[in-house]
Formats: sequence, structure tokens, C-alpha cells
Amino acid sequence: MFNIDEELKKLPDKPGVYIMKDKDGEIIYVGKAISLKNRVRQYFRSSKNDPPKVKTMVKHIEEFEYIIVDNEVEALILEANLIKKHKPKYNILLRDDKQYPYIKVTTNEKYPRVLKTRRVLKDGAKYFGPYPSAYAVNDTIDIIRNLYPIRTCNQNLEKNQRKTRPCLNYYIGRCLGPCQGNVDEELYNSMIDEIIMFLSGKEDKLIKIIEDKMIKASENLDFESAAKYRDQMNSLNTILEKQKIVSPNLVDQDVIGMAKGVDEVCIQVFFIRTGKVVGREHFILSDTFNEERKEILSSFIKQFYLGTAYVPKEIFIEEEIDDIEPISRWLSEKRGSKVTIRIPKRGEKSQLMDMVKKNAMDMLNQYGDRFLKKQRENQRALEELQQSLGLEKIPNRIEAYDISNTSGISPVGSMVVFEQGEAKKSDYRRFKIQSVNTPNDYKSMAEILRRRFLRGLKEKEMVKENQIKLKGFSIFPDLVMVDGGKGQVNIALGVLKELGLNIPVCGLVKDDFHNTRGIIYDNEEINLDEDSLGFKLIYNIQEEAHRFAISYHRSLRSKKMFKSELDDVKGIGEKRKRELFKHFHTIDNIKKASIEELTKVKGMNRRVAEDLYGHFRNEEVGDD
Repeated sequence: MFNIDEELKKLPDKPGVYIMKDKDGEIIYVGKAISLKNRVRQYFRSSKNDPPKVKTMVKHIEEFEYIIVDNEVEALILEANLIKKHKPKYNILLRDDKQYPYIKVTTNEKYPRVLKTRRVLKDGAKYFGPYPSAYAVNDTIDIIRNLYPIRTCNQNLEKNQRKTRPCLNYYIGRCLGPCQGNVDEELYNSMIDEIIMFLSGKEDKLIKIIEDKMIKASENLDFESAAKYRDQMNSLNTILEKQKIVSPNLVDQDVIGMAKGVDEVCIQVFFIRTGKVVGREHFILSDTFNEERKEILSSFIKQFYLGTAYVPKEIFIEEEIDDIEPISRWLSEKRGSKVTIRIPKRGEKSQLMDMVKKNAMDMLNQYGDRFLKKQRENQRALEELQQSLGLEKIPNRIEAYDISNTSGISPVGSMVVFEQGEAKKSDYRRFKIQSVNTPNDYKSMAEILRRRFLRGLKEKEMVKENQIKLKGFSIFPDLVMVDGGKGQVNIALGVLKELGLNIPVCGLVKDDFHNTRGIIYDNEEINLDEDSLGFKLIYNIQEEAHRFAISYHRSLRSKKMFKSELDDVKGIGEKRKRELFKHFHTIDNIKKASIEELTKVKGMNRRVAEDLYGHFRNEEVGDD
């Protein structure tokens, strides 16, 4: 039994991260501290000045644990990683896990290429970005490939490799064809140098180089080349006109502005690269009521830069934050050179910050209400469901189960999860039915529920013993939904009772037209208004469970049918199976084919064709 008062006495006076858990062992808050002893004890000293969120959280803390680190920077990194991994209920969460795209110039290869990537590696290549969207990267790469005939293939063109047949780009003049081995490497690398110059923001210098080439070509009466250089200059000038120059200082910068509503916050980030705004991104954060602006801003910066591979030289924010020094040190280590976090007070930078904050406010007005409306609708739908079923608490986590089979072939079960009214696809699970070979939905449902909750009970014990972290199966639902009527509900209740679990179960029933009709609960059918939010929620849950089950069933069934017909034939592997179906389209056509017809399939020799022909006729074919 965890005794909070006793454990508080054991806290060390060292930097680290503390983890608060509720009665189910679920992590509800993660924080960092210079002194674990002082910080954690503060939560359990009654204070009228504590914000409501902290008071509510403390009521739910049943135990805590901590991890000691060497310094505040390590604590900051560990805190950000744990928040990202566990998404605790009472932390401010950045619900965005995207990896921003970069442009990669493979200067570590002979005859480099220009690619889009979302991973920055220490491989000797040059990376430019991040860009705010894949569209921006694709447009830039298209411009480069229109200006320069560089290769796009992934062939290894190191020395001594034999020549290969060139691709279409070579014949239409979009590639010089280094695969032919007759390209001047110095000429090719000069193009790469110009591309790097362009991506580095030195367009003016590049235009001057191209202009000199145009003049020289014209003087040599090479008017075709001169026209090509002229077109390149025009394209670059068009690009420059579209880019907004906001800083004469050609360093990379991020400008972060914030707009705070009643229940949500919009944070806007402007990406400035070599003095030009290359894009922007906005983020909506919810559950921020009574949170201080500096706390929200600090949490955002830690989570945002934890998930991005690139850190600019300068970051501008609107006000001081408490842990600005350790964050600066962490970002400097991540970048590999000094990163400065500034708060602009006057001049151009202050005007730019005002512009970013105005954009954040516009975005909050535009999208924040929509985001908040969706959250409120989900909450009302769950409340309607609670009231209709007479549940003790709102079913924030719902698990729905469905069975799919065709005449007993490859029976499968699905488990879909909805949290706060939204699908949580990371917790979806699929089950191959192991104990049932005939069409028996009752036994199939009993099997998958028994497997799911036995696994969950086992994981809960392992969590308590600190052998593993909290996982999907060890988190139990507030409500179980099964696809079916009273029979399926009673099967589910029987399994839960057998395992000593008290979780409410309802059934989702359909009418004669296979449309959702209502809910079976406590042996009664409850019909909801079809226009109500509660009905729409259960309809979506039932359809999702059915979709997930039937897609898995179809996949297994097609694999099984495909396997049973061809896999027993000697010499028929995956590649030959694909070629056979590509040639004959159906298994019946393969069965009817003659040996001569079978040998016409790509990769099929006569011996294998004879074995296949004989397999479907139960006879030996070949020479006596």
C-alpha cells in the first residue's frame, strides 16, 4: 500500500522528474523540479492560492514516483519526453506530432540528387528546412528540377559501375544522364552548387552568376543557351517577388505568438529562413483555463522543439518564461550551436511579433470555436449516453467489439476504442478467433473478451510492480459495447463477472435494414432520438467496429483462399503467384490453362508449369 505521507519524507533534494498516478495506476501529471523534495511536497500542502486545476488533480493522486537526473536540462528533456509518451490528463498537451519536411541535397553521393525527407541524419548530405508543409517542399523541388537537369533516380553511380539504360527524363532533356557515364562531373557539381546557393537564400548572388552566363553565351552567339539562362533568371525573380523579406539579418528565426481564449489557446509560429518568411503553422491547445500564459508558452516550446529535427538560431517569444535558461541550453545542445530566445521590446522585431499575435487571434476566431464546438458536442453526447443508461459516471473511454466471419471461415474479432468521443486508433486491436471453427458469434465474443481482459489484468499487475509502463490493455473502459442483442450482452457480462470485473456492458442492435436501431442495456432496449448527439456517437462507434472487423476478415480470407490454391505447388512462390494472377486474373483460369499457356507467364519454366498443371489434375506430368 502506497503511503503518500511516508513517501514524501523520502524525497531527495535533487533535480528530477516526478510522475503522479491515480487509483488505476494511470499517469495523470508529469513535472520537473530542481529539488524534488521541495516541489512535490508543495502539492500536498493545502493552499487557497492553488489554481482549481491543481486542487482537482491532487484529489486524484494515489501515488507518485520520481526519476533523479544530473541537472535541470536533463530534467526538462525527460519531462517533455514523458509528456509526449503518456499524454497525462492534467498537463498542457500539444496534440500535434508531425515531422516537418526538409529538402535534402545528397552531397554524400556521386552526382547528388534533391529529395524531400522528414528525417535529418548525420550522413554528409545537406538539409534545408524545415518547411511548413509538403506542398512547399514539392513546389521548391519542382522549381529546381525545371531549372536544372539533375538526376532523380536512386541508382548507385559510384565508379566502375556499368552503364545502364537511361530513363525517360534523359530523352526529354530533364536529366543529363549520369548513368551513361558521359557527364562532366565538374559541370554537374556546379549545378548542385547553384542549387545549394538557391536553397541557402542567396538568390541575388545566383541571379548574378546566371546573368554572367547569359551574357557570355550571347557574346559567343550561343543564343539557345542564352535564352535558357534568361528563363532561369525570370523564374528566380518571380520567386523572389513572392517571398516577404522581414529581416535584413539572414539568420534562421522562429517567431512564436499566442492568443488566449476562454477554454483554448492558439499559438502561431512563423518560420523565417535567411530573412524571409517561408511559412507559418498554428496549434490549438485545449484545457488551458486558469493556466498562466508563460506556463502555456513554456510547455509549447518544450513539446514543439522536442518533435522537430531543426532548431533555428533565434527564437522570439512575447514574454519571459520561468525556465528560459535551461530551455536555451537544451536547444543549443540539440542544434549544435548557440540558440538565443529573445523577447522583442521595440523596433521591427516587436512589429513582427504583433503581426504573429494578430494572426494567432484571427486563427483562434476562425478555428478555435470549431475545435471547441466539437469538444462540447462530444461531451454532450457522452452525457446523453450516461443519462440514457443510468451510468454512475460519464463513459470517457468506450470499447466496442464486433465479430466477422463467413460460414465460419477465418472468424475474427475487432476492438475499437473511443476516448472523449473521438476514435483512438492507436488502441485498436484485432483478434483471430482460435477456439471456434463454426459460425458461433457468442463463443467468439466470449473468447476475445476473455483474452482482452486477462491480458489487461496481467499488465495491470506488471504496472503495479513497475515491470512495465501503462499500456493499452491495462487501461480498462468505462463502458463496453458489443455488436448484438441481449444474448451478446449476457455473454460479455458473464466473462467480466468470471474475471471479477464490474464494467457496464451494452449491446448495439440494428433493424431489418441493418441500420442502428438502439441500445440493449440491463435487458431493456433503449431507443435514442436519431437526431441526438448520443445516437450519432453510438452509430459512429458501431460502424467503426464493423468496418475494422470486416476489413481484417477480408484480408485473412483472401490470404487463406490464395494460399490454399497455390502454396502447395512446388516452385510457386509469391512472385510467381503474382505473375499468374496478373496473366490469368482468376484461379479458375489458372486451373483450366494448358502447360503451353502456363509457360507464357513471366518467370515460369516448363518444369514448374508441368507441376502446376498436374497439381490441379492429381497426376504426374513429364517424361516417362
